[in-house]
Amino acid sequence: MWFKNLQIYRLPAPWAITAEQLAADLAPHAFQPCSSLEMQSQGWVSPRENGELVYALNKQMLLLLGTEKKLLPTTVINQVTKIKAAEIEEQQGFKPGRKQMKELKEEVIDDLLPRAFSVWRQTWVWIDPVNGWMVVDAGSPAKADEVIKLLVKSVDKLPLETLHVALSPVTAMTEWLAADIAPHGFTVDQDTELRATSEGKATVRYVRHTLEPEDVRRHIASGKQCTRLAMTWADKISFVLTESLTIKRVTPLDVLKENAETSSQNDDERFDSDIMLMTGELSQMLGDLVVALGGEVEKK
Repeated sequence: MWFKNLQIYRLPAPWAITAEQLAADLAPHAFQPCSSLEMQSQGWVSPRENGELVYALNKQMLLLLGTEKKLLPTTVINQVTKIKAAEIEEQQGFKPGRKQMKELKEEVIDDLLPRAFSVWRQTWVWIDPVNGWMVVDAGSPAKADEVIKLLVKSVDKLPLETLHVALSPVTAMTEWLAADIAPHGFTVDQDTELRATSEGKATVRYVRHTLEPEDVRRHIASGKQCTRLAMTWADKISFVLTESLTIKRVTPLDVLKENAETSSQNDDERFDSDIMLMTGELSQMLGDLVVALGGEVEKK
């Protein structure tokens, strides 16, 4: 198992918390299924279905946020409300007013909720208390914020901060492309996005296309900046770096996959092997990426 997206946060290094302490903090906020009248429920679930809310291995920790959400389309609510409003109009001889329609819609929702389908979503969290990383496997900051809000609620005085680097990803990626030189330990791949800073936001995207230095420089000279860049770290992990310092499309390359396959046997051993490999490699990659972005700086 590998994270596909990395929303990156900082913790003190080292962070002196044990898996037992963290599990005790999470327990009051363990997942409870939606009641018949709830639209959504969120809480911590066991990463390995053994009842333990914290998976710990080699000083690394995994958490898992579970989200259950009822599917109740607005079109269905409006259709049922319209039918019931017509029945009321026939009974009382005039159309329901605004307040009555609002109350009617609320009654319809309460009536439909117990019969609504539920969808289940999981969001993984990796905590590296040794090197001070916390990473949420979420494609958008909004999804990561759900995790952060519940984690802050669960852990008293959680010492969590946003990662701040000297160079913005946009500045650094644009410089790498303009100079046609990747930072140490990285190579530039064939996907990128260049976007103008002008009001029109003219955008050029390269997808699985060789980046010709002269073409790229021409776009940069015309006022465009790099907002997404596909890269590979140490010939081991490919990913896409975005302007918001989110890392997407994380993919372990063959050399890592081969190592994982030869060292695992049953499902539990394979999971342990994957997590040890993932956390070890990603911790190094994040450290190298921070260096490539000019180093870490304190928030002013």
